[in-house]
Amino acid sequence: MRPSRIAALMPATIALALATTMQMAAAQTYPSQTVKIIVPNPAGGTADALPRIIADALSKVWNQAVVVENRAGAAGNVGAESFSRADPDGYTLFASPPTTLAINQALYKKINYDPTKFKAITIIGSSPNVLIVHPKLGVSTVKELIEKAKAEPGAIAYGSQGIGATSHLTTALFETMAGVKFNHVPYRGTAPAMNDLVGGHILFMFDNLSSSLPQHQAGKLKILAVCTPERSPHLPDVPTMSEAALPGFTSVAWFGLVAPPGTPDEIVEKINKDVVAVLKSDDIRKKFQTHGAEPIGNSREDAEAFMAKERVLWGDVIEKANLKAPE
Repeated sequence: MRPSRIAALMPATIALALATTMQMAAAQTYPSQTVKIIVPNPAGGTADALPRIIADALSKVWNQAVVVENRAGAAGNVGAESFSRADPDGYTLFASPPTTLAINQALYKKINYDPTKFKAITIIGSSPNVLIVHPKLGVSTVKELIEKAKAEPGAIAYGSQGIGATSHLTTALFETMAGVKFNHVPYRGTAPAMNDLVGGHILFMFDNLSSSLPQHQAGKLKILAVCTPERSPHLPDVPTMSEAALPGFTSVAWFGLVAPPGTPDEIVEKINKDVVAVLKSDDIRKKFQTHGAEPIGNSREDAEAFMAKERVLWGDVIEKANLKAPE
């Protein structure tokens, strides 16, 4: 290479080396100030509880405050949009269920953020979705529900936490796979939907295990199936959806942790390492299990691959069911 060519390349090479050195130094001293985790859901519920458990554990590991900030609204879009504009320095993170990370991009005509640009840290945990019914529906198995739905197309009312929520899309997947049609009644969150289900105003719902199990145990409602490949240890006598009627049917509530676009890989890697270590502790597992969830703690690469797969799954459901978010 000519000396002039070498000289021309030196400034860029030096700049790159300097930037790399600075990023490595930042990662070594991270965190040196308060870390904020934005949650796009209201306080209370599994989506809020799990990040708070993580935040408390990390504050002890890092010897820095780790706080959770709830920014709910517009099916999580308010929080996600705010997060997408955060400085890419690792001091603002985002913990969310599938809505903002794998669903809304396909459901909404326009959103002001791109979840594919977020830097995956890890999947912090997951909770089985279950099919839970009111006794007055008069069914005791999934096959009986399908038969009843085929005899009364569009007549059976079911609830969800809102249009585009996992519960809504899981029912849409059920409709597609079973060849049936139900009457959707959207709510604003799990609590009002569950209250109306207990009251018999709606007749069934797909929901996560943590909020459904107490109603099942009290005999007010009945869980017909779990939506995971294996049976739940909390419900060893309840079949999976695959066993009950629809082979391959899977739907889980999961919770991802991501960093803003442009966050240095060295910092993202450090956060992953520390969060995964926290998630392996027996104390955290027990705390997660009180919310019907299991800790995951996978690699950055596995987390990104999982979220990409979920985007394909729910994007396909949204397209086949011709679902649209309200304007």
